[in-house]
This record gives sequence, C-alpha cells and structure tokens, in this order.
Amino acid sequence: MDIIGNRTLKDVLREQTERYPDKTFLLFEDLEHEISEMTYREFSDSVNRLSNAFLRLGVSKGKHVTLHLPNCLEFMTSWFALANIGAIMVPTNILSTRDEMEYILNHSESVLLITEEDYLDKFTETAERLPHLEEIVLVRTKSSQFVKKDMAKLMESSEASAPDISIDTEDVAAMLYTSGTTSKPKGVQVTHANYLYTGEVMSKSIRLTPDDRQLIVLPLFHGNAQYYSTMSALVVGGSIAITEKFSASRYFVQAEKLGATVGSLFAAPIRMIMAQKYKPSFREHSLRVIWFAQSVTEEQLNEFEEKYNVPLLQMYGMTETVGVPLMNPLDGVRKNMSIGRPTIGYEVKIIDAEGNETKQGEPGQIIVKGIPGRTLMKAYFKNPVATGETLKDGWLHTGDNGMVGEDGYFYFVDRIKDMFKRAGENVAANEVESVIADYPGVYEVAVVSIPDEIRDEAIKAFVILQEHAEVAEEELLEYCRTRLAKFKVPDMIEFVEDFPRTSVGKIQKHILRKIHNEIPIQHS
Repeated sequence: MDIIGNRTLKDVLREQTERYPDKTFLLFEDLEHEISEMTYREFSDSVNRLSNAFLRLGVSKGKHVTLHLPNCLEFMTSWFALANIGAIMVPTNILSTRDEMEYILNHSESVLLITEEDYLDKFTETAERLPHLEEIVLVRTKSSQFVKKDMAKLMESSEASAPDISIDTEDVAAMLYTSGTTSKPKGVQVTHANYLYTGEVMSKSIRLTPDDRQLIVLPLFHGNAQYYSTMSALVVGGSIAITEKFSASRYFVQAEKLGATVGSLFAAPIRMIMAQKYKPSFREHSLRVIWFAQSVTEEQLNEFEEKYNVPLLQMYGMTETVGVPLMNPLDGVRKNMSIGRPTIGYEVKIIDAEGNETKQGEPGQIIVKGIPGRTLMKAYFKNPVATGETLKDGWLHTGDNGMVGEDGYFYFVDRIKDMFKRAGENVAANEVESVIADYPGVYEVAVVSIPDEIRDEAIKAFVILQEHAEVAEEELLEYCRTRLAKFKVPDMIEFVEDFPRTSVGKIQKHILRKIHNEIPIQHS
C-alpha cells in the first residue's frame, strides 16, 4: 500500500470533520470585501445536502458536471459534493467565450452546468447545440425569476446525511481542460488518488500543519489552487482563505485580514504586486512562505522578499503531473532561478530526442516518472493518441525543455510545444491561429509570443490577407474577442506579405520573435 491507500476525497473530508468539527475550514472574501466562514462540520453538511440535490437532478456516478464560476464557496461545495457521489467536476474559466464553452460542454458530455446569471447568455444562445446538457443550476442569484434554479434553494430541501455510494480511489473526480498544440483543449482526467497524492506531496514539502491557512487568490478552476492549496490544507486538517478575485494592491492586506500563513502566486501576479505603491504596512502579515511558478528575475525575487518579508519558493508542475515534481527546498538551499529538485515520491530526468538521459548542463525534455491515475493524470478524455504520446512506459513527457545544473538543481529552458504563458494561463498558438484563419479575407496566420514585463508573454499575430482583401486590425481583434477568452486575444496584429520559411515551407517563428521581441507592450 502507498501513502494514498484506497482513500477518496469523501473519506478525507469525513476524517477531518470528525477531528475538527467546529474548526474554521473556509474563509471567503467577496468583491465587496465581505467575509463568509464555514467550519468543517458546516462545510460537510453543505456538501452532503448538495450531493443529495444532485442525485435528485439525475446526476449519477461517472457523469460530468461543468462548473463555470468565479472563486466562491459554492465552487468548493460543488466540487466535493460531486466527488461525494462519484460524479466528475469539469471546472472552467469564466473568461471562456460561448464557442469555447460549447466545445467543453459537448466534449465532456456534461449533463449539468453550474454558473451565475452573469454568464447565462453564453449557454442560452447555444442551448440547441448542447444535446447532453439537461439542467442549469445557478448560484448567488439576484433575480426572482431564477429562484427555483438557485443552488441554495435546492439544498434547503435536501438531507444532510452522506449518500451511500461506493467510490474507488482511482475513480475520476475531475476533468481539467488544458490547452495543447492542437486547436482544441484536452480534458485531463484527475482521480481521487491524484488529489490526495498532490496534497500529501505539497503538505510535506512546505511543512504544513493543522495551524496553517492557505491563501487562494488564483482561480479555483486551475490545478494550482485545487492541487497545491486546497488539497494540502485538507490532508493535514488546516484551513483555507479564498478571495473572489486577485487584487495586486490588496494582496498583503487580505493575507493579514484573513490570517493566512501560506500563499501561491505566478510570476505575473508577483510583478503586479511589485508595481503597486509600496506601504511599509505590507510587511505586517502572517505569511511564512509563498511558492510560485514561471520566470521572475533575480533582482525581482530579492526585491520582493526584502520588501514584503516573506520567502519565495519556485516550483514546477503542470495539470498532467498533478503533484509538484520539482520544487526548491523549504529547509535547504533555495535557488529560485531554478525550478528546484525532485520532491518526495517523484523521479525526474532530462532526455534528448532519442530518449537518452542528458548530461549535466545539456538541455532536453523534462519527463516525470509516476503511476497514471495515482501520481500522474489518468489519461486525456476520449483522446488515446494524445495519452499515448504523453504517457510512455511510466514516464510523463512534459513537452518542456530543461537541464540539470552542476549543482543538481533543475533549470527551465523553454517549451517544445508551440505554446506560451500569458499571466499564468496556457495559450496554444494553434488555437489562436485557427480562430483568426476563419475570418473572411485571411489567407494565412502565424501567432508568436513577445516578452512582456508584466504578463510574462504578450501575443502577436502576423497575418497574410487574401488578394484584394481589406481587413483592419481592430475588426480582427474584435472578432477574436468574441471567439476567444480574453487572455488568448492577441495584443497586436501585423499584416505582412509573407513569412520567413524553411526550405520545405515551414514558418520560422523564431525569426518572427527575434525581429519583433523588442516592441514595447502597452497595458490598458
């Protein structure tokens, strides 16, 4: 037996509720800065009531349910209520467009959608094209016309007893969509064991105790907030503070107000915080560590730690690795220009194009050893080809290049895939290109990233128009805004006569980047 055993999310929540029934489990600050609180007992009772409400709506074991919500208590309750009955949560980005959501709802075959009034138009306009969707449940409703669909109303008439449904630790508990090099996102299947494993790995890596409180300001639909923050707190019986939205100017104010001890950020939010007017009071907080991912300069790292009086730990992980396989040590030498060393339970190596392990200092692909469905993702939903390309002989091929330094630490080099990071979000160039290519008058398009000192990478599209076609930059950008989530929309478009190409006609994007990577990006 391994550290997970046959435990499930349901088991762990029950165990911690029995240990700490009256202890605060969740604190939530909404957009009006109002704070709500739930104890372990209150949360567990809500989870059971919602589980029974889902069963009455016909949601059964193995069914997919899409969550299209901002950070809120209802997101957390829905996640664990679905896990309670063996159903599968499909969390989505509220910035996703109607077309993007239509694809996810149909690909996942979701039978139920949980969202808010503000996002209803995305789904009512395409209702006839969503054959699997049987019902929509709303949270935090404002209009009386929707009261019968309100989650709180459905829970009022439900019992607080736990449903008696058999669940195995390797049953799928969630499916997280992640951008890939193809035009459509892939559904990453995450099991109960996956969630518990990443909680165990992270809690041990940052020495989490029941007295710690995780601060979640990143979106809950991300693996980061689910895997590293929520699960690490739950497996040790700690608590969680959640904000509805990230605020660079209030980050340390919220941390102090909510009594948080541990935080998680990306590089872009770190830079956004540092861009705010500094106040010495920002040092007055209870945070003892913040882990982060993605590139921050050494100068920025030193300045952040000095200004805000909290150490940073760079780590590396992805939706598919589930846990964090590489991280700087809390109690060892921190080298935050690296992505750290292998964590408990993971083996990581760098391989060349032939699959041979590289020598120190030689770049190659980062691969992670593990067990699908336990320490690595189970599979890509309905995509055996992509699954086979990613999971090979017990190793997950990340598609990222890295190298091992002489110091034994791993260093990120670049992405093999035609992808980039924009303010912490994965963006596949092909996904943006496929949308632009559909616009009348467009002959060919190439999308590249440009360094951006705030958001890591900005997006630039180079477009060749059809002969005699006339298309303005703003009209093409507006078209992208209707078809793509905000973070995927290009920052700029340049119309060109041709692209630099190889002898076989392949677009040489590295030349496009080299020519244009000095262009300053204007932030609105």
